[in-house]
Amino acid sequence: MICVGNITMGGAGKTPVARELLRLLAAKGARAHGLSRGHGGALKGPAQVDPARHTASDVGDEPLMLARDAPMWVSRDRLAGAQAAAQAGARVVVMDDGFQNPRVRKALSLVVVDGETRDDEWPFGDGGVFPTGPMREPLAAGLARADAVVLLMPADLDAPDPDLVRLFGDMPVLIARLEPLGPPPSGPQLGFAGVGKPWKVERALEAAGCDLVDFAPLPDHAAYDESALKALAARAASLGAGLVTTEKDWVRLPAAWRERVIAWPVRARFEDEDALWRLLARVGV
Repeated sequence: MICVGNITMGGAGKTPVARELLRLLAAKGARAHGLSRGHGGALKGPAQVDPARHTASDVGDEPLMLARDAPMWVSRDRLAGAQAAAQAGARVVVMDDGFQNPRVRKALSLVVVDGETRDDEWPFGDGGVFPTGPMREPLAAGLARADAVVLLMPADLDAPDPDLVRLFGDMPVLIARLEPLGPPPSGPQLGFAGVGKPWKVERALEAAGCDLVDFAPLPDHAAYDESALKALAARAASLGAGLVTTEKDWVRLPAAWRERVIAWPVRARFEDEDALWRLLARVGV
């Protein structure tokens, strides 16, 4: 079991990192399956996600997105989900989230940390634990159980803040960059995103050269009903713009709306894949 988790409340980038791990493992011939609790979905599982049959309301948006690339399971009981994946032929299970779950034994735990600290942003805030701060648990307690940190950086920042890196001491720190898989759509665009940190999507679109005439930040996992989508479409039409969003948002759209909205895909690319494989080799991958 490889766990991709974090120690803050959200927006660190666990799912892109889990997706890239699944891609790399598959490219090496490993029989790797993904596992998620299925936040926002009705199915308790264990159930293998079928993108042709399931919707985000069934299995959650992130598992539905990941299932487009790799075998993916949802299960409220993550241990039962891992067992179901193994019975279906998985030899490696990549668990998206669940770092704080004590029932599942992890062979390798990667903690994803938001590496963007510009504009006085700091991924751990003042270090307070929710609800008084952004942390799921104290930093020292989380790092004590982790095997490595993955600093997820935007494509347009050269290097992480040295003060941030020093917090991790002698722990291995891997740099991954969130990079677009292609150019943004041409022409004026109205962007929208219901993710942990929607302003990062806005910044990324602008950095990629998108003619972004407006942007609508929405709550993480926001549900898109007909009235909300019609309002976005009307606003875009008044600006002579198209509609663009993230893949995670796109899979939550009703089928009829997917033809009217462009999904802009990104991936997490590890700067030093050899260092990642050395970590994976410790657990026999």
